[in-house]
Amino acid sequence: MVQKREAYAPWSLTRKAGVESATVNGDIEVPQFIQPVLDTGFVDEDGNWKGTKSSDETFSMFGKDEGVPNGGEILAPQTSSSIWPLNMVGYRDLFIAVRPTNAGNVALTGVFAPDTFSFFNLSPTNAGQAIRGVKEAESGSGTVNNILYDGTETLVANVWNIFIIQSHFRNQPNIQIKVTNNSGGSSDIETAFMRLV
Repeated sequence: MVQKREAYAPWSLTRKAGVESATVNGDIEVPQFIQPVLDTGFVDEDGNWKGTKSSDETFSMFGKDEGVPNGGEILAPQTSSSIWPLNMVGYRDLFIAVRPTNAGNVALTGVFAPDTFSFFNLSPTNAGQAIRGVKEAESGSGTVNNILYDGTETLVANVWNIFIIQSHFRNQPNIQIKVTNNSGGSSDIETAFMRLV
């Protein structure tokens, strides 16, 4: 609401005579309301639109390797996956799901994807090499270690064994997870992933 008010000019005879005037009403009406705001992204310094990431709602990037021998390795997600290689740019945490047909140990290692993909603007990269860095929990130590290496994770057969990797792969492009079958026998191994912001 707009209100027009009249006031005496500072140089007027009325003001000179000592009559004061207020240019605004003493009671100012302030509109108060709640308005939702939807943040879907921003425009960067180069004028390019950058959409805001949202968490995956379900597991995706499903893959299945059949007859993986004891000591054999697979890389997931696979090239046939809908999202390959795994890209964590804009994401913080990662769920990894593994379903073997043979119970027992597996080793999980985070590795660089094939060098056909650049690492941002760098190419080629050392494909299959364990991704190394200083983990967030170890940031005070400054020691460079494998970002993900679990040599003896025991899995139950024919169910999804789900792991959450918090922060370690944050903003990391071009990832694959190497799964080594150490169960003592041949196994079909299924994998799936879900990213969280």
